[in-house]
Amino acid sequence: MTREGSRTRGRRVPVAPEGWPFILVPAAIAAGLAVTGRKTLALPFAAASVAALGFFRDPEREIPALQHAVLSPADGRVTEVGDAVDPFVGPAVRVAIFLSPLDVHVNRAPISGLVVSAGYTPGRFVAAFRPGADEVNERCAISLQGENARVTVVQIAGIAARRIVCRVGPGDKLAAGERFGMIRFGSRTDCYMPKGTEVRVKPGDRVIGGVTVLGVLP
Repeated sequence: MTREGSRTRGRRVPVAPEGWPFILVPAAIAAGLAVTGRKTLALPFAAASVAALGFFRDPEREIPALQHAVLSPADGRVTEVGDAVDPFVGPAVRVAIFLSPLDVHVNRAPISGLVVSAGYTPGRFVAAFRPGADEVNERCAISLQGENARVTVVQIAGIAARRIVCRVGPGDKLAAGERFGMIRFGSRTDCYMPKGTEVRVKPGDRVIGGVTVLGVLP
């Protein structure tokens, strides 16, 4: 097993930093209402804080040290596996992963490599699990140049996901399984692997970000 990259070392609280306003603000309101005796009014705010804590959870993961493996960039359910063409990868195999509001929404690098580009595209917010959502929805494509292959990860917003967070840019280096961003409140993450990759998942499979092997590079 390997450790995660330098951006995540020293982490103590397993919560994504983007989540703290959603956790602390309603918690403070609930505490204030409770102190003044309005406990019934405090309950919805306390529930919202707990729900946000669950959504923004960011557990530590043991990243498998497997040669030529492409790791899942997200937790969720595989909805599509098929041939595609990516501008950076070229002829590719695309694995689409749908994240429900109950899944961990932190995205992780599928391979170790250099971030060549991180391109944001504005768009719509149709249901992320629908075919074609990757072409019309708001999204961010991260292109990774590995030692022997290219891989692209696309963060795709959904009906409820209105904020894509990408913490990396061109020139950054990522280790396999390292955190690089997240999508708020339900979304989809696509992974483009070079054509010829031995795919290890199928539609309907549950995957774990930074742990499940999507495929083995040729």
